[in-house]
Amino acid sequence: MSSDPSEDPQSAAVEQLTQFGLSTYAARTFVALTTLGSGTARDVSRISEVPRTRVYDAIDELHDRGLVDIQHSSPKQFWAISVETASRTFEHELNRRIEVLQTALAEIESPQPRSEQFGVWTVNGEAAITDRVLDFFASADEEIVYMTVEDLLTTEIIEQLGTAADRGVSIQLAGVSPAVQDRIQDEIPDATMFESLWVWSDTSAGRLMMVDGQKTLVSALVNGSEASPSDPRSETAIWGEGDRNSLVVVLKAIFTWRLDTDVPK
Repeated sequence: MSSDPSEDPQSAAVEQLTQFGLSTYAARTFVALTTLGSGTARDVSRISEVPRTRVYDAIDELHDRGLVDIQHSSPKQFWAISVETASRTFEHELNRRIEVLQTALAEIESPQPRSEQFGVWTVNGEAAITDRVLDFFASADEEIVYMTVEDLLTTEIIEQLGTAADRGVSIQLAGVSPAVQDRIQDEIPDATMFESLWVWSDTSAGRLMMVDGQKTLVSALVNGSEASPSDPRSETAIWGEGDRNSLVVVLKAIFTWRLDTDVPK
């Protein structure tokens, strides 16, 4: 299915509803009632591909979750709550699940210190790597050095860099275009730009990062500008943490040399 819900909104809605725990028949029934406004089991079955005999089971499921109301007429009429109300219902449910998850994980989290990692760790996928980067930014106390290709420097990344700068963290960036540099300087006036170690467009490099001389991350892009819908661009990264971590030691030496020899732009 396309990631753009505007191309197939019914299928996109059904998929998301099942992610919130509804059965496929219940999800299709709710989508059908949202389309109709209200209707009978026959009406729902006609446009939802849900067998009429199963519509009643789906209605019971939806009714138990407060998503539909029932009019006990002959035949019975079913009415779906508004999109806004349904969205709030699922948002509250999601927030409750997150709270339970956070509490449970906090209870079982290892008390072992995580400040020293002698090996390197891998993480795949742009979203997951961005999460690691944002987490490292949030932990910064003194300095963030960040090199990246332009299209990985998202609004979210810039906002988190700005938040770090507001609490006194030194921000040093490289690898972005002059236009993006101007944008960053507007939003983070104290950020320092320095020359990249290489021409990014000639490599598969994605981003390099060092935080407080203690945490480092390196990523590479597969496909890059050659990506296609059937073979999309992907990103993979390795990261390390701690004074004696091999990745930290190497990148710290490289960054220290570069920053000591570069003239800020």
